[in-house]
Amino acid sequence: MIRTPSASAAGQFRIGDITVNRLGFGAMRLTGEGVWGEPKDPKAARATLQRLRELDVDFIDTADSYGPFVSEDLIREVLAPYDGLLVATKGGFLRTAPGDWTMLGFPPYLRQCVLMSMRRLGVERIDLWQLHRIDPAYPRDDQFREIAAMQKEGLIRHVGLSEVTVDDVEAARRFFPVVTVQNHYNLIERKSEPVLDYCETHGIGFIPWFPLAAGDLTAEGSAFSKIARRLNATPSQLALAWLLKRSKVMLPIPGTANPEHLAENVAAAEIALSDTDFKEIDRLSVSR
Repeated sequence: MIRTPSASAAGQFRIGDITVNRLGFGAMRLTGEGVWGEPKDPKAARATLQRLRELDVDFIDTADSYGPFVSEDLIREVLAPYDGLLVATKGGFLRTAPGDWTMLGFPPYLRQCVLMSMRRLGVERIDLWQLHRIDPAYPRDDQFREIAAMQKEGLIRHVGLSEVTVDDVEAARRFFPVVTVQNHYNLIERKSEPVLDYCETHGIGFIPWFPLAAGDLTAEGSAFSKIARRLNATPSQLALAWLLKRSKVMLPIPGTANPEHLAENVAAAEIALSDTDFKEIDRLSVSR
């Protein structure tokens, strides 16, 4: 009998007043090519969402721009009501074509993003709403001020930011508590190390997007591939295990639209990297 993996093996983290298992799910891939339109295999996408509870994945990250709207609609169709689940979403992008992303931080538009996500997800309040990008075309504080107002009105429970610097986070914290930061980070993309360190110091959840990238580290015969083979792990599982060990505030959200691939990702939570293996992987990724 094959044992079902559990995301709870990754440990837990408290996002505001909501405790989740640290290995979550990114819902961007529940869309078509270019993050546009319906998924190529709608049946598999729905089956992937249906498996989340079975695998104890209770933190889901999506955005109104995924599809656009497709990801949020599927999540509501398959998972609502969300008992025991934290569904986080994001706003602040316009989508005009496959692969096209345009920032829009006009405060009334951010309010529309929140209100429409509430409608699509079927909730009266968004438990975690994240500003997808700070738009340099509008004063940063004006964007933060609008978000703070929506939180005060009860439309948003907790607030996060995406692709930000330490200075951005500190500026935002003058308006509202920042409970998560979502930046590009993985084994070979490490520019956000200062932000991660800041989040760890202040107990802010760090959500690495594109978490599975490992580049040429995984080449057959490499030290990385040898560690993976010794631990009976795939390169992707090893990359996730490294992230989870890197910091107690790390909340990886690997995405897929395949239920088998989802289970494979979740199994990474049960890989216990030794300090020696962690340091070796870290050395390989930094010196590549």
